[in-house]
Amino acid sequence: MTTEKEAQMMPRVGAALVLFSGGKDSTTCLAWALEHFERVETLGFNYGQRHQVELICREKLLTTMKAFKPAWYERLGEDHLLDMGLLGQISDCALTQEQAIAFAQNGVPNTFVPGRNLLFFTFAATVAYRRGIKTLVGGMCETDYSGYADCRDNTLKSLQVTLSLGMDQPVVIETPLMWLTKAQTWSLVESLGGEALVDLIRWDTHTCYTGDRTHQHPWGYGCGECPACKLRKEGWEAYCQSKKE
Repeated sequence: MTTEKEAQMMPRVGAALVLFSGGKDSTTCLAWALEHFERVETLGFNYGQRHQVELICREKLLTTMKAFKPAWYERLGEDHLLDMGLLGQISDCALTQEQAIAFAQNGVPNTFVPGRNLLFFTFAATVAYRRGIKTLVGGMCETDYSGYADCRDNTLKSLQVTLSLGMDQPVVIETPLMWLTKAQTWSLVESLGGEALVDLIRWDTHTCYTGDRTHQHPWGYGCGECPACKLRKEGWEAYCQSKKE
């Protein structure tokens, strides 16, 4: 299993485009990219998600992250936000419709938006092509996750090949969190920016599927009951426990 140290690979040259939602994992990936690439741009999607508050959080985070380190200020470039409302219109799930969150027979929660990451990376590759960027960075993980098929390593490896063929140039999909547990992700955050970055990501990012930012917990804001909140809570508690040992 990949450790947080192994996730910090040798510095790259050139630019990266980070799929940045304003959540914990994508913000961690943004910090990781800012440490490893000469130029970093960000891409967000408004697809009619119930937790629209994440779009507000991402705006604040971009300003805060840019000022976090002098090097990051120099490296963090243009932000792009795409209107993907059509995805919300055709997705009948609890993340885009007012439905109770429940689990299907296969164990996957009905917050799964079919094809979301496939579309996101395809549009990201299109933006990256125009911007002269060949590396896409996403916070997908299949260690501690909800079982979404489009978060799996094999899915993204296959998509990387397809995008490279379709763009007729190399497209690299980096997923630095793919084999990390949620606790290891918090440890990676600490290694990238110390306790200050841990606190920033804990309080300023948004994960909760219901968009709840009224209930404060040791791990951040959220309803505490949705699958995203439970994963975040468990990861935070395991991280805190590891620091005591």
